[in-house]
Amino acid sequence: MPRRTALARIAGPLLAGLLAVLVTACSGSAGSAPPDCPDSALTCPASGPTGTSATPGTPGTAGAASPTSATGTPTGTGATAGGGASGKPAPQAACASPAACGFPDARSTGPRIPLTPHRTGNLSVRENGTVIRGWDITGSLDIYADDVTVIDTRITSANWWGVNLRPGYKGLRILHTTITAVPGKGPDNGGVDYAVSNMGTSSVEVGWCDVSVFGDALSMGQGDIHDNYVHDIAPFVNQSGEWQHTNAVISGGGNTGHLVIRHNTLLNPTGLKQGASGSIGLFADTGVVRNVTVDRNWIAGGAYALYGGATGATGIKVTNNVFSTQYHPASGGYGTVAHWNADGAGNEWRGNRLSDGRPVRPEPSP
Repeated sequence: MPRRTALARIAGPLLAGLLAVLVTACSGSAGSAPPDCPDSALTCPASGPTGTSATPGTPGTAGAASPTSATGTPTGTGATAGGGASGKPAPQAACASPAACGFPDARSTGPRIPLTPHRTGNLSVRENGTVIRGWDITGSLDIYADDVTVIDTRITSANWWGVNLRPGYKGLRILHTTITAVPGKGPDNGGVDYAVSNMGTSSVEVGWCDVSVFGDALSMGQGDIHDNYVHDIAPFVNQSGEWQHTNAVISGGGNTGHLVIRHNTLLNPTGLKQGASGSIGLFADTGVVRNVTVDRNWIAGGAYALYGGATGATGIKVTNNVFSTQYHPASGGYGTVAHWNADGAGNEWRGNRLSDGRPVRPEPSP
């Protein structure tokens, strides 16, 4: 959006025009957000680069409350053809595309304001309360501080991650940000592993972000992942000489907090012979999987679209998701869901369907 200017001779008409532009820019369309929606708001839907840039990198908070803050390597063993679709089609519940049914895409994610280039390289953030806003970063962010906010920013990384939270730190939020990489330029034999990595035991919020290229895009055991668009995952052969397993969201188990995955578009188009794992991979690699909510997402691709935690998993709620057939007839190449523990305490499977409207019922974990 052009920067605000003022001309004294036409101050009245120009001010009225500017107010109308500001309403539209912050809301994504006229009338969809209140007229006083500020540029720094965390919940305004994005609609391309809009708004005005604030001074980035200054200590403090983002100035608004966060909504719904809550919050490995897949083994693939025991996966069956479970998760097949059954029942009669329900056309009224069908979805032709994510956008057709209100799921995030490139228009509703990423920065809302003009960006300023910053060739930071691999930057370590060590000051509590740091806010990075309006940056176009060539490099990565390694967080050694509490309550860091990355908002309305673009990150193009050639490191192992785009943003990484170190153990012992908390309060990281990544909002309205594009996180990507250049295929063939990463450290893992040309590949890049994690767009967002949570190495600690505190929650990380990732919201309204446009994420692409990374092998295991959003990697965390506890966090609040909402309203994101994860797409165009780039397969690669890792340093071990094997195809890197790919997932749009991955959790390795052993988590102590709550992982919420709500209202995202999660696409994993990786081929079955190129390391495809899941669109959502809940794996017991480092411990039992527990306390995960998967609600109202558009999910497509992977060997299985969803790996459900396997034996011992508890508190796993999978509700009202659309499993898209855009890559495979059963959403995943081998099936819709694998390793679902139907008998686990607090586990719930409800309201899930394929994109043509057919309900999805998982087979139990072997």
